[in-house]
Amino acid sequence: MSKVKSFTDLKNLKSEYHKKQIFGTPAESLVQIKVGMATCGIASGAKEIKKFLIEECEHQAIDAEIKQTGCLGYCYAEPMVEVQLPDSEPVVFGYVDKKRAKSIIENYIIQGEEIEGEIPISFKTIND
Repeated sequence: MSKVKSFTDLKNLKSEYHKKQIFGTPAESLVQIKVGMATCGIASGAKEIKKFLIEECEHQAIDAEIKQTGCLGYCYAEPMVEVQLPDSEPVVFGYVDKKRAKSIIENYIIQGEEIEGEIPISFKTIND
C-alpha cells in the first residue's frame, strides 16, 4: 500500500476500498445502511439505533455495511436511517426506534415489502 500524502490520495483510497470486496462479498451487493448521527440524531437516540441495527443484522446473518453519517436535513424525524438494497434506490425512514428498526430489517430488507414511514428524498444518496 502506498503512503497517503494528500487529501486526494485519501479520497482515492476510500473509493478503491468501496470498490473492493468486503468480507468476500462485493460492496455493491451488500445492503447499505446509514444512520444520521448529527447532534439532533444522537440526541434522539441514533447511537442506540445504530448499535441495534449492527446486532440485529449480525443475528439475522444479513450482509450489510452499516455506517454513520451527518445531518440528513429532517431534524423533526430523527433518528433517521437510509437503507439501500443492492440494485435499488435508497430509502430514508424517519422516527426510527428499536421496534421500527426491527420492522425495517424484517419487512423491508429481508422480505422486500414496502413499509410506512418513508421520508421523500430529493437526492440520490447521503454523501459519506
